[in-house]
Amino acid sequence: MTSQPARGSISRTPVNITLRSRSSSTTTTTRSLRIPTPSSSPPLEMGYDGIDPVNGPIDGAESTRQGSRKSPMARKQSSPMMPPFIVSAPGKVIVFGEHAVVHGKAAIAASVSLRSYLLVTALSKSKRTISLRFPDINLSHTWNIDDLPWDTFSQPSKKKYYYDLVTALDPELIAAMKPHLAGVSVDAPDDVRKVHQNSASAFLYLLLSLGSKSFSGCLYTLRSTLPIGGGLGSSASVSVCLAGALLLQLRTLSGPHPDQPAEEGRLQVERINRWAFVGEMCIHGNPSGIDNTVATQGKAVVFQRTDYTKPPRVKPLWNWPELPLLLVDTKQSRSTATEVAKVATLKKTHPQITESILNAIDKVSEGAAALIGHDDFDSDDLSSIEALGKLMTINHGLLVALGVSHPRLERIRELVDYEGIGWTKLTGAGGGGCAMTLLRPNISEERMKRLENTLEEEGYVKFETTLGCDGVGVLWPAVIKNGTEEDEHGGEEIDQENFLNAEGIDGVEELVGVQGESGERGEWKFWRVED
Repeated sequence: MTSQPARGSISRTPVNITLRSRSSSTTTTTRSLRIPTPSSSPPLEMGYDGIDPVNGPIDGAESTRQGSRKSPMARKQSSPMMPPFIVSAPGKVIVFGEHAVVHGKAAIAASVSLRSYLLVTALSKSKRTISLRFPDINLSHTWNIDDLPWDTFSQPSKKKYYYDLVTALDPELIAAMKPHLAGVSVDAPDDVRKVHQNSASAFLYLLLSLGSKSFSGCLYTLRSTLPIGGGLGSSASVSVCLAGALLLQLRTLSGPHPDQPAEEGRLQVERINRWAFVGEMCIHGNPSGIDNTVATQGKAVVFQRTDYTKPPRVKPLWNWPELPLLLVDTKQSRSTATEVAKVATLKKTHPQITESILNAIDKVSEGAAALIGHDDFDSDDLSSIEALGKLMTINHGLLVALGVSHPRLERIRELVDYEGIGWTKLTGAGGGGCAMTLLRPNISEERMKRLENTLEEEGYVKFETTLGCDGVGVLWPAVIKNGTEEDEHGGEEIDQENFLNAEGIDGVEELVGVQGESGERGEWKFWRVED
């Protein structure tokens, strides 16, 4: 483990934070923070329920079980190794402001409860390998820890610490990684291999930047319920999981736990977000930062970039309510660059008309943020939901006027309107991709079933999800109650075998999902900051 900086003490303005196991909340008070400086090792930060994130249970803490579906007598006792744990992060949708945001206007993005789940399993000290496995995209690769370019990444002019802000990738470090990416998915088609190498690049850059040659052997296995390439922030969700897991292993995150100071909780969220952005740069080159911000903190944000030479303005909407959402994937491929170019051409041809449309979209986004932030907004009240839904309808109409819709997107809106179940708009670049529907309260099962059947017959894929869910979460250790007899002994232990064998989205959610069949699973913990 690398030597980390000691921390000094400063005072900050408190932000109320609610730390919860989703079904309950506790508001905490603030105290002074200790901020790191690059001189010596920091004090040990404990994990959850008396567990040291590296060395396992501390004295007096309950032993951590390992393995899967073992009887209590057969389960191993606690060992010095870190217990298996899972980090999860949501996807995102653009709720308001697509395309207008490219031209300096505001947009609102919110999290959706389709999530990525990263299981981290420590290997014995004799195994000096790191393995990355994303079975949903058929990616599997193993590196020898001692062969990786640690010396290049640890040079004094190159070395980064967990508290650093990295806004650009270092070309020399990228070059040092290249030989170690050359063997990734060599037999895969070029387009698939590119996706695999981008994912591996994000992982290696984070590992080499944050870790050291003494890093322990580990398996990193990722399952996702997010459709890839649908404009739902799947890569950002993965980057947040990777960043969160590595920072936990390096003992540079604390909590979430009920007595955590408010500002300390906020610091953890920002720390994960900064390094998730580094992962996004490895994948996308020049990302906006909005996807990883939403995937880290959850809820929603107002995002605006008026000057591309400066960082964007991001305003968290911490009190965004959880709302029922239907996402429908058109299965129609589209190019974001092509759709953005369409609007640019339209603006060049009809500058005043196009600018007026973009200004109108901006006003819709502004109105939506004000509506959600008003004390009278009630997510259980039809009039409140209807007001928000009408703004979505207006936004969609303006996007149609810009020419970025598609017949398959319009067909979804037509079917939803016919059944009268909610308000639909495209999300993202348009030209295909996904449509989102804000659902009316108390929709009859008959109407929903009829819609589902029609969508399936016409080749659409639908996801029932939640808009404005929690951000990055941790299941430590990887033990969860699934309504089986094992619940009497603490719950089912999630290991590599049952995690890999979970079938599809439903199987993953049933096994480890934040939401279980009986409701919210209290084993999952979140950093949740509120206004």
